[in-house]
Amino acid sequence: MTDNPSLLNNPNLDDWLIILPDGDIEARSGKVDVGQRISTALAIIVSEEMDVDLEHIQIAPPATIGFPDEGMTTGSNSIEQSGHALRRAAATARRHLIGIAVEKFGAPAECLNIKDGLIGVTGTNQTINFAELMDGGGFGIPVDPNAPLKPTEDHRWIGNAATPRHMTEFVTGAFSYVHDMALPGMLHARPIRPPHANAQLIDFDPKVTAQLTGDGIIIVRNGSFAALAGEDEYALIKAARRLAETAEWDLGDGLDTEDVFQRLRDNDHLSLPVVDGTPVDDPAPALRDPPPDAAQTLSARYERPYVMHATIGPSAGMAVCTDTGIEVWTHSQGIHSFRASAAEALGVAPDTLTVHHALGAGCYGHNGADDAAFDAVLIARAIPGRPVLLKWTREDEHAWEPYGSCMAAETRASINAAGQIIQWSQDTYSDTHRGRPRPDPGGDGPARLLGARYLSDPARAFSAKPTMTRQGGLHRNLDPYYDFPDTRLVKHLVRDLPLRTSALRCLGAHVNVFALESFIDELARAAKIDALAFRLNHLSDRRAKTVLNACAEAIGWGDVAAEGHGLGLAFARYTNSKTYAAVGVDLSVDDAAQVHLNRVVIAADAGEVIDRAGLSAQLEGGFLQAASWTLYEQVTFDESGITSRDWDTYPILRFDNVPDIETILMERPGDAPLGAGEAVGGPAAGAIANAIFNATQIRMRRMPFTPDMIRAAAAADAN
Repeated sequence: MTDNPSLLNNPNLDDWLIILPDGDIEARSGKVDVGQRISTALAIIVSEEMDVDLEHIQIAPPATIGFPDEGMTTGSNSIEQSGHALRRAAATARRHLIGIAVEKFGAPAECLNIKDGLIGVTGTNQTINFAELMDGGGFGIPVDPNAPLKPTEDHRWIGNAATPRHMTEFVTGAFSYVHDMALPGMLHARPIRPPHANAQLIDFDPKVTAQLTGDGIIIVRNGSFAALAGEDEYALIKAARRLAETAEWDLGDGLDTEDVFQRLRDNDHLSLPVVDGTPVDDPAPALRDPPPDAAQTLSARYERPYVMHATIGPSAGMAVCTDTGIEVWTHSQGIHSFRASAAEALGVAPDTLTVHHALGAGCYGHNGADDAAFDAVLIARAIPGRPVLLKWTREDEHAWEPYGSCMAAETRASINAAGQIIQWSQDTYSDTHRGRPRPDPGGDGPARLLGARYLSDPARAFSAKPTMTRQGGLHRNLDPYYDFPDTRLVKHLVRDLPLRTSALRCLGAHVNVFALESFIDELARAAKIDALAFRLNHLSDRRAKTVLNACAEAIGWGDVAAEGHGLGLAFARYTNSKTYAAVGVDLSVDDAAQVHLNRVVIAADAGEVIDRAGLSAQLEGGFLQAASWTLYEQVTFDESGITSRDWDTYPILRFDNVPDIETILMERPGDAPLGAGEAVGGPAAGAIANAIFNATQIRMRRMPFTPDMIRAAAAADAN
């Protein structure tokens, strides 16, 4: 028996593996590769268990037909779910093929050997390849979740160097992304967006629409959803700009510009206690008095503004509508959920849509991919028979993607005379982190698609429900991994905030761990105990202690720093069940209050390492993205709309502030692999904040840590 949902929902071996006529093996996964190298890791797993060279393992892009439905590619679950499933599938297939070969050769299984897709009889020249054994058929058996795996000591591929899939094509520019697709008769398309989310389209200048139509431009309109399509992309771009300039909009009330941090505190909110990482449908407990043996009680509030996914390439999607249905190509991370939501929005059966995953700009979370695909579907339905490739612009992406929510975390803790935390409380306030399109009996599927909100018969306004799953949404990593004897943890889902939000890498863990690890440093300072020792004193998990000690040693913890130069340390175990990660940051703050990242150490325990370079890239990339959020990023807006619409108004981390990064991986062959894609985000923010304090004695509690924010914090401390 297995508790892996990927295997429970897709139990047949033929769902996962196909032996091709040339003997290659096609491994099929429902998890999509968005640049995190999951396809490389899955190929390594199958190669290892089936004793086939890596070059003979093919990983096909998922689709809603012919592939296992593994839900969304989210939560750092791909290795733990799809990797586990394919490993058991490959082990089952290997055993099945040996069984066929036993009958074929009349030799016992112990006399057979496998090498690169050939089964041979030891001591003879008799061999047969997998394709000949299968004779064009399928396996016709279920995956055995208990199939014996190859012994760790016999591994050739797992944990060793492997060239990422398509690396040569990526580097040379030969790879074809969804943006590069070209089908016969294809039209290019661009949407016409309103000035802000609350505006409604009245009309376009009829003279301009007539001229554009005469030039071969097709104008598609359904309520306030408007787009243009045409054969020549450059002509279309110019036409879209011209038409947008003539649009007449009912601007309504505009965006609410009240301070979002005040609104997080004051707006209506649904409050739920969190126990052992899971929300409970009970009244939130009141903040208790400090215990009698409390020597000190401290409190603090930590904040983050709205932030973007800010993918380097804007979103795109392709769709074609024919008599047999609608076919879609998208870089969505949830093609089955997208299909269900799009079908509901269109009022058609889900099986009339076939959705293919096609690689686009990498993104961890819910960016504009689903919305761009639905835009393409709406246009394709209006122009049946013609494939439509729709691309968002940079301005579209910055202004219309679902953002990571603004958040606030209020912490309070008491320590006793020995410097032990004896009471801990945290309240986290946020909008939803769960806005991806997904089927919902209440009609929320269409409500989560941007285009559906602007149709003449619009989807109803989306109202988020609280995420009640363990370690989900805004309460991810709200529950500390430290050994605190008395905790009070409350999540607050805040209503009526001004901007659309959804899943961003780490979900609530970025702010929850930032708050936890910053406050841990503040408590250690109050107790007059070294911050590393203070953490270790509150941990019983040896693996957690190991990564902390390794990180501290490598970063030079305890060394005396020069003025303006600081070290910071932070730790978390993502979702309290995935990768252990400790981050050490060496930085300096100059006289202009600019933060310079000098050196970073990441120590991680992700269980058995499948793809060493891929794991390191995940951890290092996670640090860089979190550093960018922490130091630079903030969505800005006024009554007229989003004002951070390009890289000047929404700055991100640049190459001139990328630090030297040392990554230390704990070796645990034979252990279960642990999800790692989001392990570093929270510790990165905490370590940077702690290093800034170490360098300047200024405690940063509101992101981003720009020079202006650092000066403001210094002024507040002085008062």
